[in-house]
Parts: sequence; structure tokens; C-alpha cells
Amino acid sequence: MAVELSTWDAQGTPTTTTFSTMRFPAGEAHVKVQDDADAGATTEIATLRGTSGDDLVLLGMWADAVRQRGARSVALVPYLPGARQDRGLPFGAKVYADVLNGFGIDQVIAFDPHSPVIVGLVERLTVVTSEQVVRDAVLDVEGDAYAGIIAPDKGAVARATAVAESCGLPLYRAEKHRNPDTGKLDGFTCEPLPADGRFLVVDDICDGGGTFAGLASATGLPRERLGLWVSHGVFSGRAPQLAEHFAEIVTTDSYPAQQDVPGLRTVPLSPYLTKEIR
Repeated sequence: MAVELSTWDAQGTPTTTTFSTMRFPAGEAHVKVQDDADAGATTEIATLRGTSGDDLVLLGMWADAVRQRGARSVALVPYLPGARQDRGLPFGAKVYADVLNGFGIDQVIAFDPHSPVIVGLVERLTVVTSEQVVRDAVLDVEGDAYAGIIAPDKGAVARATAVAESCGLPLYRAEKHRNPDTGKLDGFTCEPLPADGRFLVVDDICDGGGTFAGLASATGLPRERLGLWVSHGVFSGRAPQLAEHFAEIVTTDSYPAQQDVPGLRTVPLSPYLTKEIR
């Protein structure tokens, strides 16, 4: 199960976890009280990683149990499911938001959501942005410093700009180009880059990795001069081949990666999310 439970006491100190999870033989999700002390005086925390519908139902069971005991519920949902389905038929972002809202959770904490649309749909939502995590985990670590940040397409400009400004680095923009007749990608371009230095590509999600591989080729830089940060690493399809283009690939533990990517480094998000608990 990708739902992890923990408990804080009234002073905000981790204590014995109140609930444990299980499934009945027929498959229904369930939670059990494993520690009956301090009912109503605790903050109950559930962490959901990924998009499993079974885990969402389990989250709802937990939320109901917490509410019945009179405690406060906080769900850490770093990868908001449906954030990329923010338009069209069906309106997936609203469907997922309605599910989360229906649980009546007191606070939902997410990390770097793909779309502002879902941010406006999920109730009692706290958003943690990526710039501090990138700075701590990539740009302030020992080793050769990065000389700039690259936004791989228009949709990444805002978050890449926030990272660049936070770290005092210049921003360079790349673009994807589509064939107007077919709608398919037919090339990438990037602003001219300095002759020296390493550059970090910053975006929110890596699925199959095609955008990043195409961008890396468009820069003309060897892999030793390129790094990649993605807030959520799905890493489907041919994503492992990104290691041929980027010397450093970093993501978070918001989503259970579908494949192993050579050299991938994963940053735990819990310290950044839990400090936002109110």
C-alpha cells in the first residue's frame, strides 16, 4: 500500500501511530485502531504517493476514522492526481478533486502541482513550491556549481524562473515546436547558452522523457554539462535513456517511479511537507 500513517501529539511531536491499514479478503480497504490513547488530542497524518484508486479509497477510510475519533486529519498528497487533466472531457482534475474534497480532510498538502486549475479545486489545500527543495538538494550541494537554469518549454517558465531567482542564476528558455498540420512535435530550440558551465533543466513532471531528450539534443551540450530536476518522476517508456543525456537526474519521492533510471537521485519530501502542517 502506498498510504503511510503517522500521528502527532498535541505538542506536534511524533508519537505512537493511532491507526494501521489492512484489506479484507474481498479487497475492501480498512483501518484499525492500534493505539487507543489520547483520542481527539492528536493530529493524524496520512501520506499518499502515486495515483492508485485503491489507495484513494483507503485514504477516505482513514479520514472517516479520524473524524469519528475527533482528531485532526492532514493528508500529504505530494503528487495531486488529475493535475494534468485540467480541461476537456472528462474534466479529470475536478473528478479527483471531488474525491479528495468528499473525504472532508482538514488539510491537504501538495508539492508543485502541475496546473493551477486543480489548486483552485481542492479544498483546504496547502501548496509547497519547488524552489527551496531544488536549492537544498541540487544547487547548494558540494560539486561543480550550475551556471544557469533552463526552462524546457513555455509551461515550465514560471517554476524555472522561481528556481533561478531563488538561487541568483540566469534563466534560459527552450521551446517545443509542433507541426501545425499534424500537431506532433517536430523539433526543439533553446536560447544560446554560455560556452562554459553546467545547466540545470527544471520542470514538474517527467513521464516518458521525450521532451527532455529532445531539449538536450537541441542544446548541443554533452551530458556532463546538463542536469535534470523534475518534481515528480513517473519515468515511463524510454525514460531510462535520459541518463544518456543528463549527468545528474534528481526527483522526489512523490510518485513511485515506474522504471529504474541509471544514476537517479530521489529527495525525500516529508521534511518540506510536514513543516506546513497547521
